Order: sequence, then C-alpha cells, then structure tokens
Amino acid sequence: MDREKRRLSGVLSSLSLFCVILDLQLDGLLAANHAEIEGHLEMGRKLLAAGQLAEALSHYHAAVDGDPNNYLTYYKRAAVYLAMGKFRSALPDLSRAIQLKPDFLAARLQRGNILLKQGDVQEAREDFLSVLQSSPTNEEAQNQLERVKEVESSMGGASEAYERRDYYGAIALLEKVIEFSPWDPSARELRAECYLLVGELSNAVQDLKPTTKLRNDNRAAFLKLSKLYYSMGEHGESLSHVRECLKLDQDDKDCFSHYKQVKKLSRQLDMAEEFIQEQRYEDAIEKYEASIKTEPRVEEYSRRAKERICHCLSKSQRTEEAISVCTEAHERDPQNPLILRDRAEAYILNEEYEKAVEDFQQAKELDGENEEMKEGLERAQKLLKQSKKRDYYKILGVKRNANKQEVIKAYRKLAQQWHPDNFQSEEEKKEAEKKFIDIAAAKEVLTDPEMRQKVDAGEDPLDPENQQGSGHHQHWPFEFNPFGSGNFQFKFNFH
Repeated sequence: MDREKRRLSGVLSSLSLFCVILDLQLDGLLAANHAEIEGHLEMGRKLLAAGQLAEALSHYHAAVDGDPNNYLTYYKRAAVYLAMGKFRSALPDLSRAIQLKPDFLAARLQRGNILLKQGDVQEAREDFLSVLQSSPTNEEAQNQLERVKEVESSMGGASEAYERRDYYGAIALLEKVIEFSPWDPSARELRAECYLLVGELSNAVQDLKPTTKLRNDNRAAFLKLSKLYYSMGEHGESLSHVRECLKLDQDDKDCFSHYKQVKKLSRQLDMAEEFIQEQRYEDAIEKYEASIKTEPRVEEYSRRAKERICHCLSKSQRTEEAISVCTEAHERDPQNPLILRDRAEAYILNEEYEKAVEDFQQAKELDGENEEMKEGLERAQKLLKQSKKRDYYKILGVKRNANKQEVIKAYRKLAQQWHPDNFQSEEEKKEAEKKFIDIAAAKEVLTDPEMRQKVDAGEDPLDPENQQGSGHHQHWPFEFNPFGSGNFQFKFNFH
C-alpha cells in the first residue's frame, strides 16, 4: 500500500513538473508572438504615416492573423483601408472591432460615417444613437445624426418631385443628399435620370460615372453611359464603356448588340481620319458617307461627317461640290470656323474672292486666336485687290488649280489667236500687242513656281511695287515685251 502511494506521488510530481515546463514554454511562445504582433503594428503605423499604404496593410494583415481577437488591430487596419479609398473593405473590420468591444465609440462613429456616405441611413442612425447613449454630449454624433435626418428628408422630397415631373426640383434636393452621401449610387442615378429628362446630357454623364465603381456589377450603368456618349457623338468614349460592360459579362445581349453598332461606326470614322492624314481625300469621303448610313439618327455624326466631307472636297479642289457641301455643313453648324475656312478656300479656287473674304472674316470672329484664319483673311483680301487689277488666271482662261501643261496649252492657243501678225490695221496691231504681252506675262508667271506661289498668296510678281528691292524676276510690265523693238514680222516661238 505504501509502495503504491509512493508510486502515485511520483507520477503526480512528474505531471506537475511537466505542466510547469509546458506553462513556461507557452508563456515564452505567447511573449514571442506578442512581440511579433507589436512589431507588425509599429511597422504598420510608421508605413501608414509615410504614406506607404500597401506595405502598411500587409503588416496589419499579419497583426490580425497573429491575434484575431484584438479589436485595435481591426480598427487600425480599417484606417488603412479608408486611406486607400477601400471603404467597403473597412466596414467588416470596424464591425469586428465593435463586436469584440461593443463600447468602442471611435469604431462606431467611423462605421456610422461610412454608412451615411453609402446612403445606408437607417444603420448609420443606429450607430450614432448608440454613441449618444454612452456619450450624450458627443458633438460629432449629434451633427451626423442631423445629417441623417436631412438625407432622409431630401431623398423623400426628391422622389416626390420626380414623380410630379418636377425634375429641377428633384435635382436641387438631391444636391444635399449627394453632399452627405456621395457614395450612394441610387441618389446619383436618380439625379442622372433627371438631368437626362431636362436634356443636360453632360451632367447626367458626370453623375453616372461614379456609379460604375459604387456597385460591384454595374453593367447597366456602363451600358447607359455608352449610349449617352454615343448620342453625344463621342464614339470613342462610347466604345470604351460598352467594352467595360462586356468585361463583366461577355454574353450580355444588350451590351453586345450596342457594341457591334458602336464598333462599326468607330471603325468608319477612324479610318476616314486616317485617310485624311494620308491625303486620301476620296477614300475619306467614302468612309464619311458610309458613316451617315450607319448612323442616320444621331445628328452629331451627320453634322461632323458633312464638315469633314466639306474639308476633303476643298482639299481635293472639287470647288463646286465643296461650296455646296460646305454651305450645307455651315447651315447645320453655323458657329464652326473650320467649315467657313474650307468654304473660303473653295471660293478662292473658284475666284469668288469677295465671298472668300467674307467667310474668313466670319471665321476670324469665331476664332480670333487662330493664325490660320488671320493669314487666310489677309490672303483673300490680297487676291480680291489683285483681281481688280490683273488676274493671270483669267488672262489665260484657266482655273487656279490648272497644272503647268494646261497653262502652256491655254497660252499657245491665245498667243496664236492674238499674235499681231494676224491683224491688218495699226490700231488692231496695237491692241493685239497689248493682249499678247499680257498673255506672255501670264504664261511666264504661272509656269514659274516661285512667281505662281506669290500670285496664289495675293501678290503680283510683275508689279513694280512688289518688286522694289527684289533680285528675282525683274520684269516690270512695261519692260516685258516679247517683240523687242516692236518688229512684228518674225514668227513667235510658242514653247
């Protein structure tokens, strides 16, 4: 019996020693773990202060994993999430901190503020009331509770105004709602709808944009934005937003149907602009005409297409067509100086200088800082002044875009017609000589690239006033005489 007691006593002593050793080991592990957690919290605090949010967050993750029952670690991690703008991620951490410590007022206030910004006014009210129960004089909770009441009242009033079709009244009330609840997608969506109904598309876009981020799957907002941009003529933005819709669900039928339409139109418009850059004006015109057929309902695309076709026709020197299309484009968009510029250039090619001056003057009034408009006006004015004196193109009867071969051909025909040898009386010979000199001068000027460039700029290279001090082409009208001493008996060389 004594032996058994001694044996049991020995076993109990061994167990007690084992427990003591185990307790010491656990204490050591807990101390090491606590020190490690404190190290993570301290590093997180420093990194947060330095603005290195991602790095700070990783340390707070480690601290939470190391001690999942420490309410402060959740609260601090929530602070990092908020600094990163991830308010949805902050809410679960704040809720966990409140669960672990129900009287943690700072966490309740922070959660209430987030809920109010999200538009969850009922839950926000509960948090602010809970704070006031523990701290009746808490000023922040009192102020936020008043804001909750304002949001509820304004939102209710806005909904009623919308039902009455008082859209501007609804917009005014929603201003206060969005001021206090900027993360509430429903308030922004309602205001966007009101803006749409009063025709303020740009404001509707500005309200809808944030909602794409305020909801996890907001394909409806992406599609609506895409259609809005499309109706405003911004096909690039429209394509970008409908693609975002398809990223969320590539099988979304509404998004895919709209995508096909926008993609087709965008391709036509983009190719047309590429052709213009390459000076392939006929190809560009074809693409713009196709774009009108692709989307005949949206006026903005037809207006822009007409403007660009006007430009292409002017550049390709199809003057009559250019004037007609540019006039139509101007009627659609009377405040567009580029249309006036292109029509003015067509008028110049058509030798209608007074109309060109008028268009450039109007374009300059619309865009006074544009040097191209100023230079164009000066050129048109010079050409108008010159046309009242001597017009080399008219002398030969050729268009301003005539090439060198056409100029020479016209010259030969007229020179043969007006050669003085073809006339009998002295008076007729003198008149023919005068015309012949003008014809020969016109040929010299229009076949010389440098002199022709001056003519096209509105100058007369054979005018003594323009030649003063110049070392080039010293041919005054009274000196330019292909007959020398006036002996008309030789045969003129028409080359």
